[in-house]
Amino acid sequence: MIEIANFLKEILPAAGISGYESAVQALIQKTWGPITDELSLSRLGSLHGLQRGAGAEPRKRILVAAHMDTIGLMVNAIVDGFLRITSIGGIDVRTLPGQLVTVHGREELPGMVVATPARLLPSHVSSGAVPLDYLLIDVGLLPEEVRRLVRVGDTVSFSQPPVETEGETLVGHSLDNRASVAALTHCLELLQARPHAWDVWAVATVQEEVNLGGGLTSAFQLHPDLAIAIDTTFGSGPGSPAHQTLPLGKGPTLMWGPNVHPFLFKSLQELAERLEIPFVVEPTPTHTGTDAIAMQVVMEGIPNLAIGIPLRYMHSPVEMVALKDISRAGRLAAEFIAQLDENFMEKLTWDD
Repeated sequence: MIEIANFLKEILPAAGISGYESAVQALIQKTWGPITDELSLSRLGSLHGLQRGAGAEPRKRILVAAHMDTIGLMVNAIVDGFLRITSIGGIDVRTLPGQLVTVHGREELPGMVVATPARLLPSHVSSGAVPLDYLLIDVGLLPEEVRRLVRVGDTVSFSQPPVETEGETLVGHSLDNRASVAALTHCLELLQARPHAWDVWAVATVQEEVNLGGGLTSAFQLHPDLAIAIDTTFGSGPGSPAHQTLPLGKGPTLMWGPNVHPFLFKSLQELAERLEIPFVVEPTPTHTGTDAIAMQVVMEGIPNLAIGIPLRYMHSPVEMVALKDISRAGRLAAEFIAQLDENFMEKLTWDD
């Protein structure tokens, strides 16, 4: 049995900034090998894992997507041995000063994010969060060594190790969205031990944080009948508004809005209630902020579900998830897939 916490502790330290996912992709591929029938890569680098169904051919197929890329930084200038940086994806800049990072130059260099002293900042930015333009990375080398080892365009990832707490939560960077990769891995492992009629395509997508590229291209390539996006969502924390955040440890969220097919939502909700899997309904009145946005509109349109895992301190180096929310999300996806029969699509009507 794959231990969720141990799996996450293995993949979280791996670099995998949007557009540069090869290091984490290799680790996921190693874990998925024994629990899939076939592995392949898309042209953009998304990992495709196929579990063949037991139904008669041609079998229906379902795609379950969880993005493996993460936010990060990029060097955009080198000044006197210090690295100026810009963001890849949305980063909460309030958390950056003092963070440990790895600069992926001609060799990997440890460094730290530092800020210009407040008294030397322009008056309009001398209080509050320091803007990214006034943050630097110090790798502790002389300017000539920095110029030799680092180039403009090199990426920078967070380097703090993940920490498991006594409250059965895990804290670390890149949990958005590798927590969902862990849920998808748990789903695959459960399905390996039970029959399912449909083919299952598990996809660890790339570039979700910047352009939804993996969700678009993999859905186009695999052309599934149905799709599920598993992603993190905003977990409740100190001072967070209760109507905009979701509790940790109370189960996954079932997103509900225009990205989600009404019949699929109702089917998943009834299934969770029948199996007594805790969940919270999450209204998403515009779009879900997940790969479901992309997969829904590929080709003639793909009916979608979106499952969320509440996560505190989104887009920071200290994201936090409840481990049991991950396992419940994976189990719920597996149970939904296992009950799909060969006639399921005939019941599918858009009735809101």
